[in-house]
Amino acid sequence: MRTAKIVLLTLLSAGLLGAFAAAAVIYAGVFNVAATEPHWALTTWVLDTARVRSIRAHAAGLLPPPGYDEQARLVPAVGHFAEHCATCHGGPGAKRSEVAEGMYPEPPNLKGAAGRYSPGELFWILKNGIKMSGMPSMASDGDEMLWSTVALLRKLPDLSDDDYNDLWMQAQAAGDHGSMNHGTAGMDGTKPADLPSTASQPDGGPGHKHSH
Repeated sequence: MRTAKIVLLTLLSAGLLGAFAAAAVIYAGVFNVAATEPHWALTTWVLDTARVRSIRAHAAGLLPPPGYDEQARLVPAVGHFAEHCATCHGGPGAKRSEVAEGMYPEPPNLKGAAGRYSPGELFWILKNGIKMSGMPSMASDGDEMLWSTVALLRKLPDLSDDDYNDLWMQAQAAGDHGSMNHGTAGMDGTKPADLPSTASQPDGGPGHKHSH
């Protein structure tokens, strides 16, 4: 019994000492919040683990509606992707903006990152955003548009630049890229946000670059 008490008191003392040390580091300003300074390995592990576990828990039971990934749903999704996603994450035939290059954590390439999440998890991320990552909530765009965007994200790994361009031109012809009920910041009415092209694109295509 005495040994158990000693162990318990030791653990309690160590915990209090650790909490005090952490508070001292934060209060003294030692922890560098600059985007140019990478996280400590422990901080990265804590944030990554918290993000993955939280998304998994909150998205549990979220199932896509029937037909959410039909080809016709991808057309409006391309306009939404170009306006809301490609500026930070890049996309087929286009790299991310210079602003995104200075972000930390760095926005991932969605061709690989999207495959690590289920459709329900991707929907939850789009709708709710993620704290301390620069990922905003897109809830105001409506569930239907978000599910269409989920379908596009799931197809990105197999989507060629030409396939993406074809979808973009269909969206342009249908006017879907300007049909969202919100502002078009970063849009010029016919072209997606300013994304330097990594491949030759026709004028007005998804890799077109324009000045601000």
